[in-house]
Amino acid sequence: MAETKEKPVKETKESKDFKRQQQKEEEYLDSLVRIYSKDVPGNKQTYIGLTYIKGISWGVSNAICRILKIDKKIKISQLSKEQIESIEAFLQKPQLYDYLKNRQRDYDTGESKHVLTNELDMVKDFDIKRMRQIKSYKGMRHALKQPVRGQRTRSHFRTTGVAVGVKKKGDTNKK
Repeated sequence: MAETKEKPVKETKESKDFKRQQQKEEEYLDSLVRIYSKDVPGNKQTYIGLTYIKGISWGVSNAICRILKIDKKIKISQLSKEQIESIEAFLQKPQLYDYLKNRQRDYDTGESKHVLTNELDMVKDFDIKRMRQIKSYKGMRHALKQPVRGQRTRSHFRTTGVAVGVKKKGDTNKK
């Protein structure tokens, strides 16, 4: 019997791109660092990477780096375990100026505090629910699913698929 030689398969541009994409994803997943129950890409600088945590702004990230004496330019993946633990401990009870905190003079307690991640979503929902109950202007706008901060509504914020502009006589999208 004659042996058949298998022809080498030529790599196409798509297969090369696919392999490159897979390699990037593997590198990304290898370098993830878990800080305060959030995955932060390890290839980011500390100053930028901390903003991936919900509730941490650029100013708070800068304050964390300065207070804990962590270099802002160092990559997240290069942080030691002690530094990551110190960041998490700081986020549990942040000692920041009041103007950097996101709950200044809280409605219920009257004190300034800084809330993060899921607690931030929950507090925001309670605030909107309270505004609806007392029937403030903002609460009514939230209830109607209309813009709250004074935007114009003539051509935006349409809830159903209504076309903008004048309808023609034989148009089938009548409402």
